[in-house]
Amino acid sequence: MRRLWLPMALAGLLLGGCASAPAPQDERPQLLLATPQQVDPQLEIQLAKLGELLQVPDLTDEQRARFLYDRGIRYDAVGLRTLARIDFNQALQLQPNMPEVYNFVGIYATQAMEFDQAYQAFDAVLELDPTFIYAYLNRGIALYYGDRPELAVEDLTSFLLAEPSDPYRALWLYFAQVELDPEQAKLQLADHRSRMDESQWSVGLVDLFLGRTSGGELLASSREGLSQQGELAERLCEAYFYLGKQARLEGDPGKAMNLYKLSLSTNVYEFVEHRYALLEMRQVAEAAMASAESEESL
Repeated sequence: MRRLWLPMALAGLLLGGCASAPAPQDERPQLLLATPQQVDPQLEIQLAKLGELLQVPDLTDEQRARFLYDRGIRYDAVGLRTLARIDFNQALQLQPNMPEVYNFVGIYATQAMEFDQAYQAFDAVLELDPTFIYAYLNRGIALYYGDRPELAVEDLTSFLLAEPSDPYRALWLYFAQVELDPEQAKLQLADHRSRMDESQWSVGLVDLFLGRTSGGELLASSREGLSQQGELAERLCEAYFYLGKQARLEGDPGKAMNLYKLSLSTNVYEFVEHRYALLEMRQVAEAAMASAESEESL
């Protein structure tokens, strides 16, 4: 999914599949790898300049908070999330009325599975700015991972209604609805699919869950119509994450783990799929551990 708070910024290799249970050679989809996304040198220069600006002694609290936020989003963009979190927390200490900062605080709390803190942060976003539409997505994701699917459906429905033709919005709503009623969730996803623009590559992600396309076909389509440097890595970040989600829904956690690792390997740190691939892996590992402990106790 495209970045949720900032505007967006070829060589590929074909490798054998990494499924936990090997498929016959003629049925095994080839996996596509892209050069991991590289840090923009201009971003590094901006980080250095912001560091210098923050050393100026006579800044107002409002100016310092804004510079901290600006540096935080750039730290986040290069994967330095601990440094970003420090800057965001310092910004809120100076200016506790910045909804965009609470949004990041909530995202980081979700990634850390600190769900109560995440809910509070997103509530604060909407109290300060009821028009901050992405807070509904981010709170909905937190509620989904926090095992509160009914509330997640409410938020994710609100987010989808703001742009009904967006494939990503439809998919996240689908994941929450699956927890409540899988058959109805698929029917609603098919209904949302009818309003989508066929020219969007991301429509293939929806078709994956509707059974209208295969994983191999999705990966093959990711190479089509590329228009800018790094776009293949972005598409593969998304494709492997959603292939991992599909594997989890189909009861194949080992395959899901491998696919999440491939999503993370793209280094597209700002994408929601990259953010939550590690959380998905943690959930898979915890479920496996709980299952093993249960078997030992029998």
